[in-house]
Amino acid sequence: MNILSIALKEIKQDLRDRRTLMFMLGFPIVLMLILGMALSNAFSSDVKIGDLKVLMKDSTGGGELSQAFNAFTKEVGKAGVIFESLQPGMDGRTEVENNRYVDYVELTPQGISLYGSSRDTIASNIVQGMLASFTDKYNAAVAVAKIEPAQTEAVFASSGTDYIKEMSITPNRTPSSVDYYALAMTVMVGMWAAMSAGGLIQSEISRGTGNRLIIAPVSKGEIFTGKILGGMMTNVLCVAAMILFSKYVFKAYWGSHMGIVAIVLLSEVIMAMGLGLACGYMIKGRAGRNVVSLIVQLMSFFGGAYFPIGNDSGSGLMGFLINLSPIRWANHGLTQVIYGNDVSAAWPVVCINIGFAVLFLGASIIVMRRREGL
Repeated sequence: MNILSIALKEIKQDLRDRRTLMFMLGFPIVLMLILGMALSNAFSSDVKIGDLKVLMKDSTGGGELSQAFNAFTKEVGKAGVIFESLQPGMDGRTEVENNRYVDYVELTPQGISLYGSSRDTIASNIVQGMLASFTDKYNAAVAVAKIEPAQTEAVFASSGTDYIKEMSITPNRTPSSVDYYALAMTVMVGMWAAMSAGGLIQSEISRGTGNRLIIAPVSKGEIFTGKILGGMMTNVLCVAAMILFSKYVFKAYWGSHMGIVAIVLLSEVIMAMGLGLACGYMIKGRAGRNVVSLIVQLMSFFGGAYFPIGNDSGSGLMGFLINLSPIRWANHGLTQVIYGNDVSAAWPVVCINIGFAVLFLGASIIVMRRREGL
């Protein structure tokens, strides 16, 4: 009963501190809005390609290849791939090098030659793919003509004129800028529990209520447990508020495994509470809280809270610091859960968080028992 009373007192005290509460919620929400809108283009994977202009020169003298290729250019012209004839005085390769055309095609009695652009490789690859499709059909028609000339047209008709096939692929959903920062800011708020935990005991000492708690008919274990539960519940409420606000106001995507997401975030809050308490016991006074604040900010910076960090974070000192951040672990694991439906990616993160939480809380309990008072 004493534990619940102390926990309830901590929750009420934290909720009444409007400045801290506004910082815990207002700052991440504003940051989520600003960064989500400012960096929206950085998360866009859409590639728009307009009409493709290809320069061509026909040196076949009007043979079968020329006739088939003219039919081909008419069909692909409907899809925005425009073939223009080489004019006198023009150099096809120079025109491509100057980025006036995507590719340069030469038709000769020996076959087709293609000179591609190195500046616009996507458009050049599209043209190469269409020409490869045309070449396959033309070679098949030539082979059939040697055996059954009457069936030549049937070769082209059998597969139609779909030199460009438009296919729709439904990949795993990728996060937009708002989605990314909704997750990153929420994970960062969960880690902020370390800063509040760093002052759980020191605040009682600074207010002069520590001695009253010691002489009260309450054990150190009850005080310790009650304050941890109260602080943890306050931070869990802040994390839940971030999720609900981002989901229903900013329309951020949180996937279909909210239970797993909640477990990961809860384990992070518990670990952060343990880290804050351990630093508060190891380093006396305000210095402990300052150290915790510095550690949390570094974790946020290297963990991708302010800018995206890819899966390949590199090697050396920077890669070591990035992979050392608990925010990085949580972001990476939750991204796989939310956007890849890989629930198994959450459990290593939970185990690591709980392992460090047990270590930090165990160290705090040992120091608390050896110390007189709180």
